[in-house]
Amino acid sequence: MIDSAALLQVRAEGLFCPAGGFYIDPVRPVEKALITHGHADHARAGHGAVMATAQTLDIMAIRYGNDFTASRQVASGQQQVGDVCVSFHPAGHVLGSAQIALSHKTAGTAVVTGDYSRSPNPACAPFEPVPCDILVTEATFALPVFRHPDASDEITRLLASIAAFPERAHLIGAYALGKAQRIIMLLRHAGWDGPIYIHGALQRLCDYHISQGIPLGDLRPATISRGQKADFAGQIILGPPSAFAATWAQRFPDPVICFASGWMQVRARARQRGVELPLIISDHVDWPDLTRTISELDPSQTWVTHGREDALMRWCELQGRDARPLRLLGYEEEQD
Repeated sequence: MIDSAALLQVRAEGLFCPAGGFYIDPVRPVEKALITHGHADHARAGHGAVMATAQTLDIMAIRYGNDFTASRQVASGQQQVGDVCVSFHPAGHVLGSAQIALSHKTAGTAVVTGDYSRSPNPACAPFEPVPCDILVTEATFALPVFRHPDASDEITRLLASIAAFPERAHLIGAYALGKAQRIIMLLRHAGWDGPIYIHGALQRLCDYHISQGIPLGDLRPATISRGQKADFAGQIILGPPSAFAATWAQRFPDPVICFASGWMQVRARARQRGVELPLIISDHVDWPDLTRTISELDPSQTWVTHGREDALMRWCELQGRDARPLRLLGYEEEQD
């Protein structure tokens, strides 16, 4: 029988490890936090001390300033924190993202996945399966309907649209951390070696990816001076989704509005956003990869959070698996 309460408990601040005296991705400021990755719903400023991968610590400093925490510690190998041995393993979600494994001499091993993906992503390290007794998994796309296509096929659709409408600019909405850089790398791998124009909100994170050896290629500011509008015909422009609600997007010649997200599989969402070319490219596991991960790791307990818990709970029940919903509060639905 696993003494799960020694490893993980749900508190108002988030997921707490009593044996280690720390929280994982807490939603409120705490004395000590272990952070899975740099997205704002997981990595918040104001904690007394933060442990994360070196890249996640750098990304938090870029987003929040160097004083985002009083103390920071780089996760490296296996580290003892209180009575728990802690290790960080690639999650395949964004640059620096990690699953956090917690091992206790009597309570066994728990793995908190954070957000993760098993699809190839040239902008970050691939997912690493970690055997465990307790698996804490996200459920962002935990419905059987979510079966994401190959991302390279979506890029092929984008390039076909550019070829069909050379007089129009193609504007792609993409999350500033991870998704934007993945789109750029997918385009490079597909043979687009020309410039890619980026909104200013993406610049610092793109620069950081380049400093980490991610070859994003020729990136240029997506700014238009008077008389330059026609210069963007047939070009690719990336920006955060929030920019598409502003006049910024209308500065470009007859723009084809695109949005890169796993949610673009839901046609109503694409229509609501005025998306002409939805690109189903997700940095989260879809239903087949989610259930495959649970089957492969075969944990004694599966804890489900961050999304659609009911369908996955039912699947676990039908598979004879012990599962429980966490229903953690304070996590936003990522635009993915």
